[in-house]
Amino acid sequence: MNILILVKLLVAHAVGNFFFQTDGICEGKKAKGSERMMYLGLHSLINAALAYILVADWVCWMIPVVIFISHFVIDLVKTSLDSEHVGIFIVDQLAHIAVLVGIWAWMTDTDVTLTVKWAVDYRVWLVVLCYLLALKPSSILLGLFISKWTPTKNEQNSLPSAGTWIGYLERILILTFILLGCMEGIGFLLAAKSIFRFGELTKPREVKITEYVMIGTFSSFAIAIILGAFALAVIQGKI
Repeated sequence: MNILILVKLLVAHAVGNFFFQTDGICEGKKAKGSERMMYLGLHSLINAALAYILVADWVCWMIPVVIFISHFVIDLVKTSLDSEHVGIFIVDQLAHIAVLVGIWAWMTDTDVTLTVKWAVDYRVWLVVLCYLLALKPSSILLGLFISKWTPTKNEQNSLPSAGTWIGYLERILILTFILLGCMEGIGFLLAAKSIFRFGELTKPREVKITEYVMIGTFSSFAIAIILGAFALAVIQGKI
């Protein structure tokens, strides 16, 4: 049950920080003055409320209070830096996770009793977390990682957000293939994507675009395989 608390806190963070944070909130957090503070407060409140609801320890007000204050301060510092560098993104997420781990350690040390217990094994929550991380969090990380290789002359011939959704689907499929033990499915997926995405990029003048697409594809596959291996180890009881 102790590890379940930590996993729930992480799931709440993933949902609140990536799925409930709309483009409007992201832009509002970069605004000036009171508008910025309002959006920072709204985003922090969402994360605090989600953690409080998922952990379901209604008498422990320290959970939403600590998460609200820490989230507000961490995001205030991040938005003040005004940078989209991948390193800042990673440090920001590590700071949030460190706070959650601290809350979990405090709760387990003081032996706080949950008033509402969910009859769900912690391994289920870890697998859910892996699927959540395979979506928007991975997409953001990949976007920051490959941004320096983005071709300067990029023709807008693709469908809106098509690349994002292709990435979502391929990582979900890879994660599922690993959990089901169908490793050959990953090979077929890579072959299929090679045919459709690389087939028209064989001309010498398209070398840069080809390399850019390959970097994105292999990075996406690597993230999905790592998440899948972790989820499989959790299911098998190795973690």
